[in-house]
Amino acid sequence: MPKGIDCHQFLIGVTNYIRREYKKSETEHLLLHPEDRLTCSAIIYSRLQRQLWLVGDCQCLIDGELIDNPKPEEAVHAAKRSEYAKKLLSQGTTVDQLLTKDTSREYIMADMVESMKQQNVSYAVIDGFRIAEQFVKVITLDFQPHHIVMASDGYPFLRETLDESERLLRQQQENDPLNIDTFLACKAFLNGQDSFDDRSYIRFEI
Repeated sequence: MPKGIDCHQFLIGVTNYIRREYKKSETEHLLLHPEDRLTCSAIIYSRLQRQLWLVGDCQCLIDGELIDNPKPEEAVHAAKRSEYAKKLLSQGTTVDQLLTKDTSREYIMADMVESMKQQNVSYAVIDGFRIAEQFVKVITLDFQPHHIVMASDGYPFLRETLDESERLLRQQQENDPLNIDTFLACKAFLNGQDSFDDRSYIRFEI
């Protein structure tokens, strides 16, 4: 993208870029079924605008202060999954069984699909359709020095170094691998995986 682009221009450009990946025959179906679209979140820093743009469920630290942009129903689904997983455990299902086949995630899957139908209606994502710009967080920084960390939501406890963020992720995996107690999520650390979600992390100073 051009270096001087603003947030609105970025949202239009990235939408058009993803839209080109769809076949014309798919467009009508995808218009009615957002849950089937190519979908991602992104956090962008514009050096010229001195702005952070949060599109979807990503997070950042600005001088140690956490700013995130979660999906509106994410916490509700995670709490429902936690309650159901604890019920299964009380009935004799083992933690390892749920780490092999997470039936607690299956339990909330229909709710999650319903929420996905609201993308770019009640929350913003990049999906090749008009982005609901009112739900994009734009943070304008002053001209003082700042320490910035930008990350995806795969870090439940974001810190100012990658090592510390990874250490806390490993601690979460060890102590609460189902993500139903010390941190609530819509998925677990399944067996054979070293995380429960995608991880992106970048740190810089301005």
